[in-house]
Amino acid sequence: MATTTSGVPVPTPGPDAGAVWHYGDPLGEQRSAAETAVVVDRSHRAVLSLSGAERKSWLHSLTTQHVSELPDGTVTQNLSLDGQGRVEDHWLQTQLDGVTVLDTEPWRGEPLLAYLRKMVFWADVSVEPADLAVLSLLGPHLADTPVLDALGVAALPAEGTAVALADGGFVRRVPGSGIEVDVVVPRDQVAGRIERLVAAGVRRAGVWAYEAHRVAQRRPRLGIDTDERTIPHEVGWIGPAVHLDKGCYRGQETVARVHNLGKPPRMLVLLHLDGDGDRPSPGDPLQAGGRTVGRLGTVVDHVDEGVIALALLKRGMPADLALNTGGEVEVTAAIDPDSMPATDAVGAGRLAVERLRGGAR
Repeated sequence: MATTTSGVPVPTPGPDAGAVWHYGDPLGEQRSAAETAVVVDRSHRAVLSLSGAERKSWLHSLTTQHVSELPDGTVTQNLSLDGQGRVEDHWLQTQLDGVTVLDTEPWRGEPLLAYLRKMVFWADVSVEPADLAVLSLLGPHLADTPVLDALGVAALPAEGTAVALADGGFVRRVPGSGIEVDVVVPRDQVAGRIERLVAAGVRRAGVWAYEAHRVAQRRPRLGIDTDERTIPHEVGWIGPAVHLDKGCYRGQETVARVHNLGKPPRMLVLLHLDGDGDRPSPGDPLQAGGRTVGRLGTVVDHVDEGVIALALLKRGMPADLALNTGGEVEVTAAIDPDSMPATDAVGAGRLAVERLRGGAR
């Protein structure tokens, strides 16, 4: 397929409206992401900036992650839950040079800003939109000298850390995702940054390549792979985004109860879909024997895996369950057995209950 420098826009409607879907060779861009290096413009993401002496302790009291004592240069995931422990917001958080930067889904920028400002009260905290853009880089050649020179760093940051750039912004290594680096810079620097990276041998790629990478790694995305009922345990956010040993926050009771006494009602799995026809849509039901057993999330064509998707299924479904999608497009689907959560993990509270029951017999 011929490439284009102008880019093909993301199909609308959708959460990535306004971004580039691909540059004429979507599978080739994915191959480059796996074997060399690509840069994906994700500047449609919403970015907020928190300043003030009490910002860390204040944010700690509102969210699921332990952030009150984060050292400078730390990168982590974080969540805001409702009173029933269901996920309302998910973001990537960077602590650097006395400022905390949050970046989240484009459609959650304004609601998250409004919520955080509402919760400031008398704390020494200021929450503002940040004129920063996110560029994501994927590939094993990101540590090559020409790429480092284009980034303006001597070496890639350690995983889960960030380093400041001399002319504003920072470079961060995304935790738990292999070689994935974000360059977060003032928006007026985006074009220049991309030009320097391309000159250093990094290929332009659209968000299709990024989404294929994300889905293959089974990393959920808020509002696509989650719904209004999602709790953190269902999608693997306990640990990466939820700290189990911290003080009170909204929704903590549900987090503790499910962790200690039971198992979440659903599980996030990777599906392989029949790719011969049209593609189903996120939010479509997943059915087994005519019964709805789950919800489809992100669907993407992957260069090696074919058509894959993330899905929330009822916990306890067997790996060999025959599935099909509902909605306007019906295709068959198979669960990737390697994506099934461990079945032998039992909370400490549940173990205690089972011991008591055993002793009563």
